[in-house]
Amino acid sequence: MALPASPSASASAPAGERWPPLESSPEVFNQFMWSLGVPEDEAEFHDVYGLDEDALDMVPQPVLAVILCFPDPPQDAGYPSVPFVSCGEKETKDRVYFIKQIESLGNACGTIALIHAIGNTSSELNLVENSCLDLFFKSTASMDPYKRALFLEKNDAMAGAHSLAANAGVTELCDVVEEHYICFVAVNGTLHELDGMKDGPIKHGSSSSKSLLQVLQVLLVC
Repeated sequence: MALPASPSASASAPAGERWPPLESSPEVFNQFMWSLGVPEDEAEFHDVYGLDEDALDMVPQPVLAVILCFPDPPQDAGYPSVPFVSCGEKETKDRVYFIKQIESLGNACGTIALIHAIGNTSSELNLVENSCLDLFFKSTASMDPYKRALFLEKNDAMAGAHSLAANAGVTELCDVVEEHYICFVAVNGTLHELDGMKDGPIKHGSSSSKSLLQVLQVLLVC
């Protein structure tokens, strides 16, 4: 099911058509995640309505990861490319699962954020054996971030699930995409920012599944 297709198969559709944007909706991400092999009783997405204490208290605990959707700034001379979180230390150790977002993956940032979330919390989850995600992580465990991206690009099962999820939203798909997804997750006691458009993970200090939202609150508000 998760074996990569031939290069000719993956090249049959433009990147934007094969990997359309995902709607920022818990319903869309839940159905997508569950269809890929995360059991429904293992994990569930919820909206975070704000960064004040009352809003954060509404989020069920523990929080394994946060997927953040934010405006993607235009890349031109008047608006230089800068990290969304400008501080932090690059982290390249093998203990963090990271995958690049290459040009041929089109608008796959939502899927890449989901892969980052599940790939770095797999010890907390029991993936369905031989499901898309189970086979994907087993196949890419020893690969570098770029080879993982190539593997994802050619994976028809993952691309098909992504396309179904993209069409499940109520927002009309359009050619101009102005938002981008990234993931924040605690790995071995450290909060990591995972953005496939960056060179690698960025770490932001101590955190855990119990304190992730509070640490992220300080990081995003300061």
